[in-house]
Amino acid sequence: MANLKDIRTRINSVKTTRQVTSAMKMVSAAKLKKAQDDISHIRPYTSRLASIIHDLNSSLDDDISCAYTDEKKEGKILILVVASNRGLCGAFNTNAVKETQTMIQGMLKDEYKNGEVVVGVMGKQAEKMLKSRGIRIEFEFNDLIQAPAFSKTKEVAQLLMSGFTERKYKRIYLVYNEFANAAVQKIQAYQYLPFSIPKLEATSHRSHYMLEPDANSIISALIPEMLQAMLFQALLESQASEHGARMTSMHKATDNASELIRDLQLSYNKARQTAITNEIIEVTGGADALSG
Repeated sequence: MANLKDIRTRINSVKTTRQVTSAMKMVSAAKLKKAQDDISHIRPYTSRLASIIHDLNSSLDDDISCAYTDEKKEGKILILVVASNRGLCGAFNTNAVKETQTMIQGMLKDEYKNGEVVVGVMGKQAEKMLKSRGIRIEFEFNDLIQAPAFSKTKEVAQLLMSGFTERKYKRIYLVYNEFANAAVQKIQAYQYLPFSIPKLEATSHRSHYMLEPDANSIISALIPEMLQAMLFQALLESQASEHGARMTSMHKATDNASELIRDLQLSYNKARQTAITNEIIEVTGGADALSG
């Protein structure tokens, strides 16, 4: 009967865990809906802004050259990793950290050995995982990803742009999870600065625009806006990916708990049946002994 008691205790424990994972799944599903709405708003904006910059640049004889597009020879290389402050979201954080390690051990191997590569993070989980791998963190903006706001993101983007123009950084890369759907997140790693003019198909209406003061000045004014929007979109994409990954992870955990409960219930029934059978055998054996 002690075995029966242990199984009952374990069943109750797993049921409690299932309640927690199920609640976390529903919370993440609710947050995911809002995060998807935010993405649906920012994606058309950045896409259209990139299209405008491309069209204006196409009207020039040569590609524009400004403070944010020029290659820098001085400064370090910054990798900004966007992850999350909490765990229990599958491989969401691990994928961002692995991509950072791949860059450090691959395309930036020589620069990293020479101490020319620094890492910044947005997310306590990424910070902890990178430190455990012996990678020093230059700075962190962990509070920003808790509830991304454009006003705060704009300040961080301005710090990055200032660091680039002041030759503190000669290149800046962004690493984050792009949202595809609740079950799929695509890791992205691209060059944030120096800014590259988007390669798009030119529109047929470019010649119909009258520009004031001129295309060069307009592009120079739009690029900082584009950089701010790009960083904000990366945060929103990462946030939606986090909620999707956590919802999927908790859904699997809930299903696994239900399956484990069924297995434990079966073991409990077998153990109970065995105990009852033994008791019947003992009673029958005692009765036979008395009658004998």
